[in-house]
Amino acid sequence: MTNKKLAKTGNSASPQTNRAQKSRPQSSRAQNNRTLNNRAQSSRTQKSNTAASGSSLMPLLLVVIFLAGLIGAAQQHMLPYGIAGMYLTLSLLTFIAYAIDKSAAKRGKWRTKESTLHLLALMGGWPGALFAQNVLRHKSVKASFRNVFWLTVVANLAVLGYGIKTGAVDMFI
Repeated sequence: MTNKKLAKTGNSASPQTNRAQKSRPQSSRAQNNRTLNNRAQSSRTQKSNTAASGSSLMPLLLVVIFLAGLIGAAQQHMLPYGIAGMYLTLSLLTFIAYAIDKSAAKRGKWRTKESTLHLLALMGGWPGALFAQNVLRHKSVKASFRNVFWLTVVANLAVLGYGIKTGAVDMFI
């Protein structure tokens, strides 16, 4: 191998060293070390993917508590049933939208716009979106998407709180 070929391939080692490494038999200790290193790397990758995807139970617990609180408030006549029904319906529709988008992503087909998913979350489907992100592991890693998603959650809850405080939600009775 000439120096020109070494420069093109990016190898800094000499050709003799590379040939010697390829033909030399590996000791069982070296093979075991390589296997352990691969397993450790795989474990770190899995842990970081799990952490990045947000697959903890906390978001799912948040969804359950929020929806149970809405239903409980409706049963206590503190909130119209229409509001609880709207959240449940929009959550189901949003979950389905995420599932369709996940399927399209896998098949390389036409995708749902992120703005559509955010609009569904903003309108009240954020519990279904959060559930979908954790169960389907879809749209759960991209930081810019998640930041906008959490802004839609805060905005939706602010509007709900304002509606409850001012009595605007009573028009849904």
